[in-house]
Amino acid sequence: MPGPHLIPRHAAAQVDAALADTRVVLISGARQSGKSTLVRIVAGDRLAERRDLDRAQDRAAAVTDPVGFVDSTDLLVIDEIQRVPELLLAIKASVDEDPRPGRYLLTGSSRLFGMVAAPDALPGRMETVELWPFSQGELDGEPDGFIDAIFALGPDLRHESIVTRAEYAFRTVRGGLPEATSRNDPRRRQRFLDAYVQALVDRDVRQLSDIQHKGELRRLVRLLAARSSTIIAANSLESALGLSRPTISRYLQALEEIFLVKRIPGWSRNLGTRATAAAKLIFVDPGIAANETAVDARSMLRPGAPFGPLLETFVLSELSRQLTWCEQQAELFHYRDQSKFEVDAVLENRSGQVVGVEVKAASAVGPDDFRGLRRLADRLGDDFIAGVVLYTGTSTLPFGDKLRAMPVSSLWQVAAPSEGGRRVSEWDGRAGR
Repeated sequence: MPGPHLIPRHAAAQVDAALADTRVVLISGARQSGKSTLVRIVAGDRLAERRDLDRAQDRAAAVTDPVGFVDSTDLLVIDEIQRVPELLLAIKASVDEDPRPGRYLLTGSSRLFGMVAAPDALPGRMETVELWPFSQGELDGEPDGFIDAIFALGPDLRHESIVTRAEYAFRTVRGGLPEATSRNDPRRRQRFLDAYVQALVDRDVRQLSDIQHKGELRRLVRLLAARSSTIIAANSLESALGLSRPTISRYLQALEEIFLVKRIPGWSRNLGTRATAAAKLIFVDPGIAANETAVDARSMLRPGAPFGPLLETFVLSELSRQLTWCEQQAELFHYRDQSKFEVDAVLENRSGQVVGVEVKAASAVGPDDFRGLRRLADRLGDDFIAGVVLYTGTSTLPFGDKLRAMPVSSLWQVAAPSEGGRRVSEWDGRAGR
């Protein structure tokens, strides 16, 4: 049993459930987001062997004899499977011969489906559980139930908060990477984040793409951080970087494959229009975006500082985390139409019901802040569940039918209604960093 210093992870119950009925389970997510520790906890009660492909000797054995490497009668845990993607064929053959559930538990810091070298992604045999850096609810022991609650209660959802603007700034620059959250000295956190991004560029991106301009790639990361929460097109970056559009597109894809950035697609009722709509880009961890733009918690509060886009990155990343474990099966989009009406986040469930979310780095809001949400409500009619402006104030305020202003902290302090104020899981208290 892990010690009390380990922070419970919502994903633990998902991994445990998947092992009960699926042959291969993959935990995918950014490096140092807590995958290895989560695996140790989940596999702790089982007979299991473990391999780590970040170790040279394990990697050499896997390349030399992939069939022998994956041969195990017990649960076999393989960390960083993207280092030797050829193992997927050997795993496929093994689970086809012996289809018992819970045969393999894999971790990966790159998306297998996007890897050129991956020969087979085990369709029909593998379930993927996405692990993000810590959510605010995981860090605070709060329920993280906003998405389930807003779809269930709509504009009847209420929340009062005591979180200040200064605390929101601190939470944003801290981010959620376990190593970063454990460093109280901002300078030590900065050094860790600098080294973290450089390591991704030097090692992980190079594995996925032919990198000929490593210096320009590093500048691209900084440029993207300065434009986080905006619509990013490769052609808009050409002049700034002196790189061709195909090269920039390839680098953007690689950065997304290693979970450094995430692209949020545009929303439309028309699926054809949705497929071609420009995507908005955010950093998976807002602390990295803040660090890349040399912003700390104090300077974020100064006039002219990028508090708005960084807070939006913070909110969108928290929503993205929550979508990986909430009961509501929904997807995240953004909205922008030809008349320049915009909504920062659009959550749509499988029934076509929609919740719109705007983000304002202000302690007061007004009717104009609901302009995009009203447009969305007019388009959707009864399918529009609620429109919420998340702001840095303390109270829930009505601004018309189905429209509310709510504190940003409702994202993690609100509980899913079905759970009586607390997210319950047999794994509660057992998963760690």
